[in-house]
Amino acid sequence: MERELTLEIVRVTELGALAAARWVGRGDKNAADEAATAAIRSMFDSVSIDGTVVIGEGEMDEAPMLYIGEKVGNGLGPSADVAVDPLEGTEVVAAGLSNAQAVIAVADKGSLLHAPDIYMEKLACGPQLAGKLSITDPVGITLNKASQITGKSLSELTVMVLDRERHAGLISELRKAGVRIKLLLHGDVAGAIAAALPDNDVDLYLGSGGAPEGVLAAAALKCLGGEMQGILLPSTPQEVQRCLQMGIADPTRVLSMQDMVGSGDVLFAATGVTTGEFLNGVRFIGSDHAETHSVIMRAQSRTIRYIKSVHFLPKKQFPAEIPAWEQVSSL
Repeated sequence: MERELTLEIVRVTELGALAAARWVGRGDKNAADEAATAAIRSMFDSVSIDGTVVIGEGEMDEAPMLYIGEKVGNGLGPSADVAVDPLEGTEVVAAGLSNAQAVIAVADKGSLLHAPDIYMEKLACGPQLAGKLSITDPVGITLNKASQITGKSLSELTVMVLDRERHAGLISELRKAGVRIKLLLHGDVAGAIAAALPDNDVDLYLGSGGAPEGVLAAAALKCLGGEMQGILLPSTPQEVQRCLQMGIADPTRVLSMQDMVGSGDVLFAATGVTTGEFLNGVRFIGSDHAETHSVIMRAQSRTIRYIKSVHFLPKKQFPAEIPAWEQVSSL
């Protein structure tokens, strides 16, 4: 990946976040998702890559744009895989809650896992624990290993888990072990990333979430020197068949970082729509300006850049599919 791509990619997530932010708290998750998707797709036309969407809004017959297999970019740059979640947290935006963001990962062609839209069991950690834990170990063994490696007592370890009914057993085990639990209401990608951020107190991220989100998080964790391990959780014969169709011969095997994001360079960009674990949401300033907060990371350099931008909204070229700014503002 070329270094110059980093700013181009973050400009894409910025426009997606701005488009979605107009729908925060309005109770219409579909409108928010459609706005972010249209904005991101239009902005991709100016990006210097010959990109193919490998994780997006679904198959061609399910999504009008950013569908799996769609070509994106102006075709003038390197061939690349693109994973995109135009709006991670559609319901979050509709309800005006935290941790919604526009997310993109770009990697060398053939690098990103074609992850089916099913659940994935996940273990995410930072550089200190990377390569030293196993997702197949019982939770107690994982916690003891993490305690010994980090030099923290169990009571000092912090584990982040999505607050879902399916995690009741996991949360009970963590409580019995005496670790600190940080429950996450929304934001699977942000939660996994939190375990590897240098200024965060989260040691591990455990539990299940979306497989596409797992690949996006793995891209960020590679840039941070952390690790993501995953096991797909197909629950029906149809989901097993879907895994096979997407080239995953053994849906039950442990997926490593290399399985998910390859061994080459990776770029990861995200812009906050609503304030969350590590990004602030879009802040509207008066009637014609807005501030965005983004992060851009690159695996090759492991540099983390936070970008705060102030946008003059009348100059932003939102696609025709998105209602005029004044129309949405007056809803």
